[in-house]
Amino acid sequence: MVFKKMLSAFGVGGPTVDTVLTNPNTRPGLPLEGKVNLVGGDASAAIEQIVVGLVTRVEMESGDSEYAGVMEFHRLPVAGAFELAPKQQLSIPFQLPMPWETPITDVYGQRLHGMTMGLRTEVAVARAVDKSDLDQVNVHPLPVQERILDAFARLGFRFKGADLERGHIRGTQQTLPFYQEIEFLAAPQYAQVINEVELTFVTSPHGIDVVLECDKRGGFLSAGHDVFGRYGVAHTDADRVDWAQVVDGWLQETTSHYGGLRAQGFGAPSGYGAPHGYPTQHGHGGHGHGGHGRGVGMGGIVAGAALGAVGGMVAGEMIEDAVEGDFAEDWGFGGDEE
Repeated sequence: MVFKKMLSAFGVGGPTVDTVLTNPNTRPGLPLEGKVNLVGGDASAAIEQIVVGLVTRVEMESGDSEYAGVMEFHRLPVAGAFELAPKQQLSIPFQLPMPWETPITDVYGQRLHGMTMGLRTEVAVARAVDKSDLDQVNVHPLPVQERILDAFARLGFRFKGADLERGHIRGTQQTLPFYQEIEFLAAPQYAQVINEVELTFVTSPHGIDVVLECDKRGGFLSAGHDVFGRYGVAHTDADRVDWAQVVDGWLQETTSHYGGLRAQGFGAPSGYGAPHGYPTQHGHGGHGHGGHGRGVGMGGIVAGAALGAVGGMVAGEMIEDAVEGDFAEDWGFGGDEE
């Protein structure tokens, strides 16, 4: 942050904390580096623990309603118990490895509409946790992810929005409690077949499961429905193939097959290394979630973070104090319902 935050657990005259990131821009699988800077207050303070954690906004469903909550999905203790002397200045360095499945927030230097990510610093003292500092983190795509996103743009798809959905995609190596959906409006040459496409990356050190959900148009005598495809690619495929041709093949393959995918799951995990990412299984099901925002041309995936109202959730569980005042003020959060 650009200014120090006083630790409210100590009251007036207490210590202050300021977390500074070496570089807020990162990618999945890379370390996020920084320092937690503490300055002692008027009296000694017994610090029990300092932890940094990644937080983001996740869509959740409860019955027939959908709402957004803040989830901490990755954390790292950076200091144990110690005594902070009056006016003492202390700088604690850290390296937080970004999970491979960390969702993308920025593409071509622009924030994806609907995405947000932050590093929160927690200082534990006297059986209380002070969530006193929050720093924005920008997650850029890996080379293969960027090539695939660019292929959608080259094919004429228009970026609509992105969000995180709580849940797991069966048959993938997903480890986080949510997955990202990047939504596109169909390009003209596909408009007779599909309305929209939702793209999900499930990334590991070895490669990526690319999951496509196509909102298939209904015909004169048939209702519309969603069709799915899952394709495995390796990180080393980034510069080996014509990705527009590959993505076009995926879309044609996905929309031409039917099966009980949503009810039955995606089947066995796919392997990596086939540059064309041959499908493992595809099918159809009911309609997915609606989009969150008006479609815009991808040409850089123009956005600006759209932050809706949130409740509070940490580590997949709802809690009352997950969203602190600083979090709400800095990022424009508030309320429980969308």
